[in-house]
Amino acid sequence: MSRNYDILFSAAEIQTRVQELGAQISRDYQGKDLVLVAMLKGSIYFMADLTRAIDLPIAFDLIGISSLGRASQDAGIVRVTKDLDLEIEGREVLVVEEIVRSGLTTNYMLQYLEKRRPKSLRLISLLANPEQQLIDLPLDYLGFEIDYSRVVGYGMDFREQDRHLPFIASLDKERYKGQ
Repeated sequence: MSRNYDILFSAAEIQTRVQELGAQISRDYQGKDLVLVAMLKGSIYFMADLTRAIDLPIAFDLIGISSLGRASQDAGIVRVTKDLDLEIEGREVLVVEEIVRSGLTTNYMLQYLEKRRPKSLRLISLLANPEQQLIDLPLDYLGFEIDYSRVVGYGMDFREQDRHLPFIASLDKERYKGQ
């Protein structure tokens, strides 16, 4: 398979935006008990850089959520594959997403976390396509808006490949034929 990438956001652009978001979060959560919760696996790179850009004492945890694929008879079913280890009741929680498209999985996660009675529950996403959203999610912090392009890099993958790329790119449509 060819590795043709059209770079949408360079590593430098991503780092600049993450620093800006970290500074804004630092101001907004000054003096508060902040917990960041990232969804596995795609959000790991964003979460790691974001935690270093926030100038506050913070805790973080990871949650795994899976939605069964289109080919499955259980398509559309969402389930938790890895639960939180930290207690979030009464704490300020910021959910970290790498990308929000339809919003369905993110909405499921927000509802799941809301049952644990955090003091507040807000959402940050590195990427979002508002035109694709089926649910109006409150994106409190957003890195970049994107179009319908399939993207890889900076934690996002295609069949578990290309997460490691330091930039975000759309892929050559030829790579997706038959997918």
